[in-house]
Amino acid sequence: MDITERFLNYTKFDTQSAEESDSVPSTSKQLIFAEYLRKELEREGLDDVELDEKGYLYATLKANVKGDIPTIGFISHYDTSPDCSGADIKPQIVRNYDGSDILLSEGIISSPKKFPELLQHVGEDLIVTDGHTLLGADDKAGIAEIIQAMVYLQEHPEIKHGKIRVAFNPDEEIGMGAHHFDVEKFGCEWAYTMDGGDVGELEFENFNAASAKITIKGVSVHPGYAKGKMVNANALAAEFAKMLPEDETPETTEGYQGFYHLLGIQSNIEQAKLSYIIRDHDRDKFEDRKRFVQVCAEKMNEQYGEGTVIAEVKDQYYNMKEKIDPQMHVIDLVLKAMQETGVAPKVKPIRGGTDGAQLSFKGLPCPNIFAGGVNFHGPYEFVSIQSMEKAMEVIVKICELTAGYND
Repeated sequence: MDITERFLNYTKFDTQSAEESDSVPSTSKQLIFAEYLRKELEREGLDDVELDEKGYLYATLKANVKGDIPTIGFISHYDTSPDCSGADIKPQIVRNYDGSDILLSEGIISSPKKFPELLQHVGEDLIVTDGHTLLGADDKAGIAEIIQAMVYLQEHPEIKHGKIRVAFNPDEEIGMGAHHFDVEKFGCEWAYTMDGGDVGELEFENFNAASAKITIKGVSVHPGYAKGKMVNANALAAEFAKMLPEDETPETTEGYQGFYHLLGIQSNIEQAKLSYIIRDHDRDKFEDRKRFVQVCAEKMNEQYGEGTVIAEVKDQYYNMKEKIDPQMHVIDLVLKAMQETGVAPKVKPIRGGTDGAQLSFKGLPCPNIFAGGVNFHGPYEFVSIQSMEKAMEVIVKICELTAGYND
């Protein structure tokens, strides 16, 4: 089985996670795919294949050389984003892409005028959607690359490598992917998530992240008799939203700039709920942002009465850079692997987060490497077959280079 067939098989499974769920994994359909992967890993000859009750899947490729070689790991998540449907995906392959518009389905066009990154893949074979779902390359491309690399290493015993661990987990898209990851069981000195974007991306800086749930209590009274009595939670929700800086949102920021992002509002006269995410690369600025949300709530309570506005702010993950910086050999190995496989590195901060951020703070240094997908979380998502193949080559090379790490 080649990497294309492997990935296309994965897209048949709907593995969308659900942010409001309290179960682990957040959707039971993720476990169906996890069980499929478990059988595939066993079929491909890996050892110590274990799927736990929460949907975390672990396996081992045994070392083929003796010596004091670090055990390293590769990790990908198998859930897809709640932002767009992941059911009944109909992937299409555009062979030898010529740089023109791609007709996904009637009336739905993926154009380089809107998505100029398409032009970086002229001459390659692109896997696209039919315009009605996401593709799932985030992060099933990463899974395909990791498994294909393990198969390749078994088929080429002349490539010396130490013990390699692989793991696949649910619920990354809702920020929960690393919460139940058993770092001790995984048993690696360091690892890599294969969850980045286009070819060459290497990320070991990410946002510090928190969620903010704002609950506003109103008072419902018949509008004909409401004077001095009604407290309209709808209006207070709009007022709270206006208190946050308009120029510090995702659509107005880039690079290292942080933001407040309003995910959604549910409201009526009696109660309103606003859901935010708070992001910043700088830890001090991150803490300032969280405090500002609380200050906004306090100001509204001063005006409308104590308890009118309740702000619950919870940290989600932190910038992995502070954990990677003391162990830069983890990055140096990737840069050398890219050099030897003909990949130009694109080291950049993540304007988001990966499971590797949380894992780094759990004691497993875990930067993020490209998986090849582009335009994640929507119907214009695509992945180049050649990009997936190149990611697989980088994994193989990292394993080979690690075998000589202590030489």
